[in-house]
Order: sequence, then C-alpha cells, then structure tokens
Amino acid sequence: MDASVIVVGAGPAGLMLAGELRLAGVDVLVLDRLAERTGQSRGIGFTIRTMEVFDQRGLLPRFGGIETSDAGHFGGLPLDLTVLGAAHSAARTVPQSRTEAVLESWARELGAVIRRGQEVTGLVEDADGVSVNVAGAEHTLRARYVVGCDGGRSSVRRLAGFDFPGTPATTELYLADVRGVSLAPKMTADPSAAGLVMVAHLPDGITRIIAAERGTPPTRRTAPPEFSEVADVFKRLTDTDISTAEPVWVSAFTDAARQVTQYRRGRVLLAGDAAHVHLPAGGQGMNTSVQDSVNLGWKLAAVVRGNAPETLLDTYHAERHPVGSRLLANTRAQSLLILGGDDVTPVREVLTELLDHPEVSRHLAGRVSGLDIRYDVGGGRHPLLGARLPELALTNGTLRTTSTRLLRAGRGLLLDLSDNARLRRRAQGWTDRVDVVTAAADGVPDDGPLTHTAAALVRPDGHVAWAAPGSHNDLPTALERWFGPAR
Repeated sequence: MDASVIVVGAGPAGLMLAGELRLAGVDVLVLDRLAERTGQSRGIGFTIRTMEVFDQRGLLPRFGGIETSDAGHFGGLPLDLTVLGAAHSAARTVPQSRTEAVLESWARELGAVIRRGQEVTGLVEDADGVSVNVAGAEHTLRARYVVGCDGGRSSVRRLAGFDFPGTPATTELYLADVRGVSLAPKMTADPSAAGLVMVAHLPDGITRIIAAERGTPPTRRTAPPEFSEVADVFKRLTDTDISTAEPVWVSAFTDAARQVTQYRRGRVLLAGDAAHVHLPAGGQGMNTSVQDSVNLGWKLAAVVRGNAPETLLDTYHAERHPVGSRLLANTRAQSLLILGGDDVTPVREVLTELLDHPEVSRHLAGRVSGLDIRYDVGGGRHPLLGARLPELALTNGTLRTTSTRLLRAGRGLLLDLSDNARLRRRAQGWTDRVDVVTAAADGVPDDGPLTHTAAALVRPDGHVAWAAPGSHNDLPTALERWFGPAR
C-alpha cells in the first residue's frame, strides 16, 4: 500500500480529513489535480458549529483575529443567533484560501503527505483495497480506502459509480472579488428588487460581489464569465457602475441541488461537495464539508487501525446523509425566498411574522448554524445523547481545564463527573482509545442538559454517545459500539 487512506482533493474537506486521520496515527496521502492552491475563496466564513470544531482541535488561534457576528439570515430574513446561547459566534469574512492554508499547515505538521498536480483518472476496488490511476504516473497507487473530497464535479464520485440525483439549476449567479471600488456592505437580498445583490468586505481591500437577475437561466460554461458580464448585471440591478474596478477573481454558480444516495460504496467514500451541492446560502456548504470530515475521520482511523469493525463506517452514511438532506432542503427554501421574486412575497411576509416567535427563530437559527444536529446513538432519555457536548469548565483539585481542550487529541473521552471508581474500572479495556477524566463541572445551570449528569462518553467528534443517568445501554456496550472491543 502507498497509504492506508488516499484522500482526493485538497480543499477544506480533504485537508480536515487528512488532519483527523493523522491525529489518530493513520498514514494518509492527499492528491489534488491543481499544481498549487488557487487563492480563490468561495466560502468566506464559519458557522457556529464549525467554530466549535476548529476550537476543539485548537485551530482557531492559527487564523489570527477573526471577525465574528451574531447576525444571520434565512433566505434574506434576519436571524439573531444569540437565541442559541452558544459559546461562539459565527465568523465573517474569513476567506476560504486562508482556511485551506491553515488546514494544510496543520495536516502537514501532523505528517500528512500532500501531492499536487495529481489528477485521478481511474479507480479499481478489490477485496484488499483500491487501486488509483493518476494521469502521467508510471505506476498505480494503492490504498485500503479512498475518500473523494474533490468537489461538486468529483472524479471519484463518477469513477466509483455513485448516484447523484437532485434538481437541476434554474438560475445563474455571478461572483466577483474586486479592488478599487467603494460599496456599502449588503449581506441580505432585497426581495423587492429585480434580482439578488450581496456585497461583503474581505481582507486586503477586496470587495466580494454576488449578483443575479431573477429569471436568468444558467449558461453552460466552459470558462469563467468575463467581469464585464458581472458589471453589466450589477449596473442593471443597482444603477451603480463598477466596470472600472480591478477584478481579482470572477466565477459563476447556480442553484442546482444534488446529493449522492450513498456516502460509502465499499472502500470508496465521499465527503463535502463531492457528496452534496446546493446554493451556498449562508456559507453552509464549506462548513458542512468540514463537519463531514470530522465525523468520518475518527471512524475510518479506528477501522484502519483494527480497533473497530468495518461496520462502524456505515454510521458515517447513517449520520451524515440526513444532515446533507436537511441542508439541501433549507438551501432550496432559501433559494426560493431569495430568487423567487414577487411570487413568494406572501411567504416572506408570513415567515417574517413567524420569526417574531422565539421558538421559530431558534429553530431556523439552529438549522443555519449547524447547532441542531443530533445523531441517533442509541436509545435513552438524556437530553445530550447524540448532541455535541457543550463546552464545560472542569476542575480536579488544582487542575483547571475545559471539555474542549480534553478533545484536542482526537481521542474518545469518558467524563466522570461523580468520582465513580466502578465506572472507571469498567472503562479500563478501552483506555488505549478513550481518555478517562474525573472532574467536577463548574457553572452548570440548574435547568441545563447537564443537570444531575454523573458521566458522559464523548466521541472524538464531540458528540455524546452515552450518558448517565439516562442511557438505555450500559457503558461497556456503548464503548464497544463506538470504539470496538476491549483490548
């Protein structure tokens, strides 16, 4: 084998997956068809859930100063994200190029091998692994598993025969990063206009413009549009001339929505845009892609290392496919609200009224932030089962730490909050994979989900797999399900 895992694609999903695999000690080879990073940035921010994920791995300081905001939107209708009571706010104006640079540096430091200028042209799976053909290479690469993180036009998806159903594009949207223009920020669509206009200020004096005229059918393009096309549309929509601006990057995208029917076919898996494409409403695409990789990484590593059976990989599809399906549903709904014109004005008005109700606002804020994700980890009554563990301040004698810091190593965590020696003895067979920590939780609200919690088993991705009291299964059963048999 050339590597235990070959990851195809060095975007955010592929680089995050490479780092997660290396945290678990699995050798990984990342192949990308481009000779170097483009420096282009489709995504320009992080949802609250991605902020949590990056904090969990200690990555946030690498980004430097991050501009955050508690303002969100659903289809152009404003949302107040503070209703979620989260430890983080959403990040704004972090270019995807910066995200890729940070993740690549992290993955390389951990020992990931990244090869650029490597275009995958063939895949053949057999009982022991996958053979990968690379254009111009003298020999075929071999790995036990291959993960396609190579974007919406994924070669891995096509070569491995994944079904990719969905709805075709109805509208084309222009994107341009420009210099030398002074425009006021505009982060939501104007429902009374003839189309969509969004303006955001990025670092280094760059202004991002997104514009689309309603009813404009998509163009079958083989190259990016000319900046003059973007300037003409912007002028018609706003009566503002930006034709003298310096274009840094110009692109076009559509509102097509597609999702593979399977996230795994044997030894080939998909993550990120290779598995789902949609209108990038609220920047959810890149963020969901990163979270795909965080869900998959520790599971794939456990199987490769022989700690867990291959059936653990089935939970990747079982958990992430529904997340992708709900993502497509909410972005398609937002697409109608943003691009639907006067026909959907009554829907906007009704939804605006509904957003005055805190439970509705909280529900939609949970959808766009990723904080409402909960996996089926087995029956039980505890409110945290399947959800991410909230950040906890923990004390053990003179030791002060947080639950977030305890997850930095990418291992499982058994949090003993009641100094239960019997509980710790029952976990001894898994301490090569699971850290057992006894501590007291500080500042837990009397009516919160952690009230009266005696212990919690947390997966490497931060989701609670077992809690006491409240889980129907006992601790050894939960440990074996998620971490394999005791040693």
